[in-house]
Amino acid sequence: MTERQNNYQIQAMQAKKRFLTYDQQELIARCGLRFDGNFLYLTMLSEPYRIHRRTGDMERCHGGIWVDGNSFNEVMTILDWLCDSRKDRYITGRWINVATHGHYFHGNLQDDVNDPYARLFDQNPEGFVAACEALKGEKLPGADIGYAIELIDGLRVFVQLWHGDDEFPPSLRCLWDENTNRYLRYETTWFTTTLLMERIKENMKRDES
Repeated sequence: MTERQNNYQIQAMQAKKRFLTYDQQELIARCGLRFDGNFLYLTMLSEPYRIHRRTGDMERCHGGIWVDGNSFNEVMTILDWLCDSRKDRYITGRWINVATHGHYFHGNLQDDVNDPYARLFDQNPEGFVAACEALKGEKLPGADIGYAIELIDGLRVFVQLWHGDDEFPPSLRCLWDENTNRYLRYETTWFTTTLLMERIKENMKRDES
């Protein structure tokens, strides 16, 4: 196991331990969760999730079957939203670059992170469209292909793809609602972006099968 993978596991475990210190009734009320004696229930990227109330372990309902939902990006996104989203959160409908939530020196990192996904999606634009629509994305203008996909709790990510040509490589950008920091911390949006890209990729593979 690499040091980086180990650090991810440690962070996820710490996030679960932190979740277990919270008043779950407050979380249920603030986040509008369904619940029973064993689990808290929510929806992320159009699929049901459940969190075990005594361990913080997660499952995702995929194809009607509960499967493991404990990847680093899933855990960090869900628990950040669940534990730290603000009671006065609301969607403005105005899109911004996620870098405006952080420091100036982060300004050009997003494109570097997403270049491999941009190439993959550009090679199969029909599959990219099908995958975004499988995630119940809304097609919007502003790019060669653009879809606003709901992440969680009404918070959407506007995924914009520009095709490459002989002079320029394909490019990909994710825009977020102006009030995203009322739902997720800036650092978490980076984990969430990777989660969304991987989920689009997963749905593209399903469309090909």
